[in-house]
Amino acid sequence: MKRIISTEKAPKAVGPYSQAVEVNGFVFISGQVPIDSSTGKIVEGNVEAQTEQVLKNIGAILEEAGLTYENVVKTTCLLSDMDNFAPMNQVYAKYFTKEMPARAAYGVVKLPLGVMVEIEAIAAR
Repeated sequence: MKRIISTEKAPKAVGPYSQAVEVNGFVFISGQVPIDSSTGKIVEGNVEAQTEQVLKNIGAILEEAGLTYENVVKTTCLLSDMDNFAPMNQVYAKYFTKEMPARAAYGVVKLPLGVMVEIEAIAAR
């Protein structure tokens, strides 16, 4: 059975997709960008500030699903500049502190809304 997960504590989908979908005990979280849901605006500042907001958005969706960062089994990190990998990684390490999820990280030409980082996640019950 498929269940759509949505929370006001994370940015609304800006296209034809859901914040997250749960199926067979797995929660697939769509790529999150650094939009503060309370203002609807992109967080200004460096990649650390943007990564912090992205991971807060993921946390809000996990919470709505009744899960935590410890339930995350896989992430994909997209960066507009691979020179931002190390600072993104420092923030990421504050959220994933034990039993690290599998991960892929890519440098891409451009991200939605001109942001520096986007992260998607898969969690398991």
